[in-house]
Amino acid sequence: MKSKKLLSFVLALVLVLGVLSATACQMADDGKYTVGICQLVAHPALDAATQGFIDTLKTELGEENVEFLNENASNDVNVCTTIVTNFVSKKVDLIMANATPALTAAVNGTTTIPILGTSITEYGTALGIDDFNGVVGGNVSGTSDLAPLDQQAEMIVDLYPDAEKVALLYCSSEPNSKYQVKVIREELEAKGITCIDKSFTDSNDVNVVAAAAATEADVIYIPTDNTAAECAAAINGVIGDTPVIAGEAGICAGCGVATLSINYYDLGVATAKMAAKILKGEAKIEEMPIAYSEVFTKQYNAEKCEQLGVDVDALKAKGYTAIEAN
Repeated sequence: MKSKKLLSFVLALVLVLGVLSATACQMADDGKYTVGICQLVAHPALDAATQGFIDTLKTELGEENVEFLNENASNDVNVCTTIVTNFVSKKVDLIMANATPALTAAVNGTTTIPILGTSITEYGTALGIDDFNGVVGGNVSGTSDLAPLDQQAEMIVDLYPDAEKVALLYCSSEPNSKYQVKVIREELEAKGITCIDKSFTDSNDVNVVAAAAATEADVIYIPTDNTAAECAAAINGVIGDTPVIAGEAGICAGCGVATLSINYYDLGVATAKMAAKILKGEAKIEEMPIAYSEVFTKQYNAEKCEQLGVDVDALKAKGYTAIEAN
């Protein structure tokens, strides 16, 4: 009997010590956060969003209180999955998924770690949610880079009133690009303009498709497309004098004449402020609606305008500003 009581006492003591040890770990880690960043690919827009996120979260939490695991998937969806799996194994406190494939990988990888997307155009399309109401729910929320597509369509008509054919150049494997192209097509066709679908599967065929678009259309429209952004310089090399209206400033800087774009650094700032509220327990991610930019800027690419003989003074008179060189 005494041996049983002794055994019970020892087990109880071990349990108490274990609880105390766990509590000590929690106290040591109090206020310290590890945040995983999965960015699909390096290009100016996504880079700016990531930098805005990092800078702001350091300010919100204190630089000494947050560690970032910042990973880039080099435009490989499978690498996104590997990155997220690593984050989950390390039990990060939050995942920031920059671009749709990164978000999809994160959603497939965990249902418990908070996930904030950024540079996602339309969450319903990205996540296959029918009748999306603005709140993803569960462990997912984030920010959108959607610009007013109707105004981008109007920009094409305003800058090129004689254009009869517009080529819609985009990557067919990016759901958000398909969404933008669908809306732009409807807007342009309603204005009597013929739209030519020019989709490429990946960076391997973008040059061929872009060159064909340039020969068949008066103007090329490129949405906020990650592969196009990565290949903007290559596109510029094959389109000759066919003007491009772009969905965001990074693509425009590489091959476009003009854009109506959000500020991606500011998008990262907004995402970080959401992250800070979640990590500090001030907000529940399942209740957080997707945040949208309220500021859009008309911008032009000075070098491209000079090449094509575009009247920059006329653009300035319409409220356009020059894209700053990186």
